[in-house]
Amino acid sequence: MALNITNTTTLPVMEAFYTLQGEGFHQGKAAYFIRLGGCDVGCFWCDVKDSWDASKHPQKSIEEIISAAKEFPAKLIVITGGEPLMHQLNELTAQLKAEGFQTNIETSGSHALSGNWDWICLSPKKFKAPLPQILPLANELKVVVYNKSDFTWAEEHAANVSASCKLYLQPEWDKRHEVTPLIIDYIKANPQWELSLQIHKYIDVP
Repeated sequence: MALNITNTTTLPVMEAFYTLQGEGFHQGKAAYFIRLGGCDVGCFWCDVKDSWDASKHPQKSIEEIISAAKEFPAKLIVITGGEPLMHQLNELTAQLKAEGFQTNIETSGSHALSGNWDWICLSPKKFKAPLPQILPLANELKVVVYNKSDFTWAEEHAANVSASCKLYLQPEWDKRHEVTPLIIDYIKANPQWELSLQIHKYIDVP
């Protein structure tokens, strides 16, 4: 799915909402999420498949996006998708930072990095592997565990991130009862990893 990434004045916004970050290092913090349309990674277990086709979602100006974010008290912004790096994000992040926001991104790393980020959460997917140059830039490596082979996949990517990168293993939601015990045992044996849970699904917030 090819997208026009030269137009940085508008972006396809599937949804934007104020909630708690439910996963990873910033879990539990109030955050304003901006979910961009468009994804060519195609995870079969994706819980936001409606985001895949960018043409289904309205184009909103960067000014509109930021104006909506300013209605809420938190200064933590999370850009997610879909795959947000299918879009050129330099202008969006420049204007967000000018307004005093902290810019976080959640990405598979399958497209070139754009934007000025305070925190990069890299969640690599087997369906379309991350670009090698993104791995050393990640602040957080979050690997979704669907089966036992994902531990090997996680270690392959952990070998290429920086020494300061936080390492997380997260159970795929529909298989959480099966894989969470495996993750717990793995972390006990490999304590450089930590457990990430989708707490927003447990407490029933977006």
